[in-house]
Amino acid sequence: MNIMLFHSTFGLRPAVHQAADRLRSAGHEVWTPDLFEGRTFETVEEGMEHKERIGKEELLKRAVLAAAPYSERGLVYAGFSLGASIAQTLALGDDKARGLLLLHGTSDIAPGVTVDGLPVQLHVAEPDPFETDDWLSAWYLQMGRTGADVEVYRYAGAGHLYTDPELPDHDAEAAEATWRVALGFLDSL
Repeated sequence: MNIMLFHSTFGLRPAVHQAADRLRSAGHEVWTPDLFEGRTFETVEEGMEHKERIGKEELLKRAVLAAAPYSERGLVYAGFSLGASIAQTLALGDDKARGLLLLHGTSDIAPGVTVDGLPVQLHVAEPDPFETDDWLSAWYLQMGRTGADVEVYRYAGAGHLYTDPELPDHDAEAAEATWRVALGFLDSL
C-alpha cells in the first residue's frame, strides 16, 4: 500500500517516523510530509497556536501538495490527531483513495460528500477530550451516510495520543493493539 501519513499538532516528531518505519517494515511505501516546516512542539497548546497561525486552509494546501504526486497510485491516507483530520479531508475528496486510517482524530465532513465504500478505520481513546462520545456518534453516522465502510476501535483508559511513546498519554498495550489491528486493516486493502 502507498500511505500518506500526517503528523499531529506536535509536528513531525520521532513517533511519526517510528510509525512510518513500522509500516514500511510491513511492506508499505510511506510518506510523512512535514506540514509545520520543521517545527515541533512540547505541548498541545504550543502546537495548536502554531496551527492557528498557519491556518486551516494553508495546512490543507500543504497536505494536498504533498499528496498530489502520489495520488494517482491510490493512496491510503492516515494521520495522528490533527493529521487524522487532514487525512480524512483529503481521502473524502480523492476518488482514487484506497483507505483511511485515523489515529486519535476525526474531522467535520463537508455536506454532500460521497464515497463508494471507502474503507475507514478509527482508533481513539475512551474517553478522549478531543473526540467526545457525542461527537464520535454523530461522526460515525455522517461517515456512514457518505458511503464509507467504517470501523471504530476504542481504548479504555488510554490518553489522547497513546501511540506516542514520548508523551504522557502513551499506553503501550493500547498502542500495540492499535498497530496489530491497523496492520491487518492495511493488509486487507
